[in-house]
Amino acid sequence: MAMINTVLGPISSDELGVTLIHEHLILAYPGWECDALAAPYDREAIATVCVEALEQAKAYGLKTMVDATPIDLNRDVELDRMVSDRLGINVICATGLYMEAMGKPAYLKFRSQLVDTTTEIYETFMKEITQGIEDTGVKAGVIKVATGRGEISDYEERVLRAAARAQKETGVPIITHTEAGTMGPEQADLLISEGADPRRIMIGHIGGNANLQYHTSILDKGVYIAFDRLGIEIMFRDALRKACIIGLIGIGYANRIMLSHDYSPYWLGRSVELPDIAKTLLANWSYSHVFENIIPALKEAGVTDENINMMMVENPRRLFAGE
Repeated sequence: MAMINTVLGPISSDELGVTLIHEHLILAYPGWECDALAAPYDREAIATVCVEALEQAKAYGLKTMVDATPIDLNRDVELDRMVSDRLGINVICATGLYMEAMGKPAYLKFRSQLVDTTTEIYETFMKEITQGIEDTGVKAGVIKVATGRGEISDYEERVLRAAARAQKETGVPIITHTEAGTMGPEQADLLISEGADPRRIMIGHIGGNANLQYHTSILDKGVYIAFDRLGIEIMFRDALRKACIIGLIGIGYANRIMLSHDYSPYWLGRSVELPDIAKTLLANWSYSHVFENIIPALKEAGVTDENINMMMVENPRRLFAGE
């Protein structure tokens, strides 16, 4: 049993229950605040939207949500705390930084000319895990890192090395973003080479690639993986993701897989009307899609209740416990 930082305080890993391992409450790409016509930030109104979006998943038994929003994508731990308190579910927030192409690398890239920014990033992660985020008193419970498509940049490598050092020292798990089904094995190798415990690493967005050889090359390093963009069919069809999940379970990897959506009910910035084809391909994207559609489809294909429980309850618990 391990103790886990949630936004309302520490809990034991045995208290996690049914867990969505990679979600968001809000998302905002850097620069949204420069749009003079963007809607103003209203935390109270956003909290109401988030609670309503999560209520159905809670009705299916959801007990814990990991808010995987890193520091540079407009993370709001006060919002996390409001939603957790009102809805009565555990919310675990992240420290960490996004990939170079879509995060906020300028400050650290400039400082890297003068100082060891790997150490500075590590110090930020450690402060947010052990002391708290800003003056909120909320401590991060996971470290979120990300890499771009087909490569790990020098900046991203520094972030991953800092994350590995912080994980090694605190035991807080690392969860990752991979782009377009690439760099999963390389992420795992880099993190492990820096001393991270593979049992506390989850390589994310595996469902961006339908190649089982790619999946097993990651799993064989002793880490966890997550099909955590279920419902985002504009990127990759769920039919292929389900086939991969069923195949991996069939060859013995049920104890290393987690399921989630990477969903956010509220995006900051100016609203936009999606084209009809995008609406169709995102029709099932929500916090409840796994419960309403994916799990029934897996069961119909012969996946047992034991394996469903393994992916939704036991594997998240084991990730945080380092098992």
